[in-house]
Amino acid sequence: MRWQTSRFTLDLDRPLVMGIVNVTPDSFSDGGHFASTRAALAHCEQLLREGADILDVGGESTRPGIAPVSMEDELARVLPVVREAVKLGVPVSVDTYKAQVMRQVLDLGADIVNDVCALRQPGALDVVAAHPACAICLMHMHGEPRTMQRAPMEGDAVPQVLAFLRERSAVLRERGVAQDRICWDPGIGFGKTVAQNFALLARQRELLADGHVLLAGWSRKSSLGTVTGAPVHERVPASVAAALLAADRGARVVRVHDVRETVAALKVWGAMQSAAGPQERST
Repeated sequence: MRWQTSRFTLDLDRPLVMGIVNVTPDSFSDGGHFASTRAALAHCEQLLREGADILDVGGESTRPGIAPVSMEDELARVLPVVREAVKLGVPVSVDTYKAQVMRQVLDLGADIVNDVCALRQPGALDVVAAHPACAICLMHMHGEPRTMQRAPMEGDAVPQVLAFLRERSAVLRERGVAQDRICWDPGIGFGKTVAQNFALLARQRELLADGHVLLAGWSRKSSLGTVTGAPVHERVPASVAAALLAADRGARVVRVHDVRETVAALKVWGAMQSAAGPQERST
C-alpha cells in the first residue's frame, strides 16, 4: 500500500510514525511548549532524530471544550513553521479545517491536509480537490470541539464511523481525488465514549475493508487516562500500547507525541512480524 502526498509517495509496508508539533498555547498535552517558531522547529528536528516519518503541524487546539481561534492567529502560528519544516526532507502535514490555511500551507509545499472536520467547512473541499497531489486525512468527529463530549454519539460507533468516512471519500472521488491520496482517521476521543473508542480499536479491521490508509491517533487521549488512572503526562506507556495495538490491527500511520518510544515498540513488533510465518502474521 502507498499514500500519495504533494512531494512524496509513502511506502506503507511498515507503519509510519507521525510526530505531533503543536504550535499552540492551549493543546491538552503540550500546549505552550512549542508555541514559538524557534521552539517548534527545534521540536521538529528532535522528532526526526527520534525516528518520525511525518511531521504534523497544528496551530489550533481541538481538545474538548476549546474555543476556536481566528484564521489570522492560526496562520501567524503555522506559516513560519511550515515554511522551514518543508526543508527537512520529510512529509509535512498540517492539522487544520480552514480553507485559507490549507491553501497557504499547500502553496508553501505542505504534503498533507489533516482535517478534523473532513473537508466540511466552507471552501475546504475546493482547495484540496484543486491541488494536483496533496494527501488528505479525513477524520470522523461527532459534533464540534466545544461541545462534543457533552453529548457523545450513541449506539455502535464502528458502522457510523465507517459510513461517514465512506461518504466523505465518495465526495472527494467525485471531485477527481484518487483513493491513494485519501487517509481515514476514526477520530478517537472526538465525540465518543470511552467504550466506543475502545470498540473502534478492537474492531479496527472493519475500517480496512475499502482499502484506505488508516491513521490512528491515541496519543495521551483521555480514554487512556480513564482506564489507567494516569494524568496526561504519565500516559506514555498507555499511548505506546495503543499505537502498537492499532498498528497490529492494520493502522498504517500512528500519530503520536512520544516518537522515540513508539518507534522502538514498532521495531520490536516489526521484528516479530518478519520472523512469523504468513499464518502467524497479524496484518
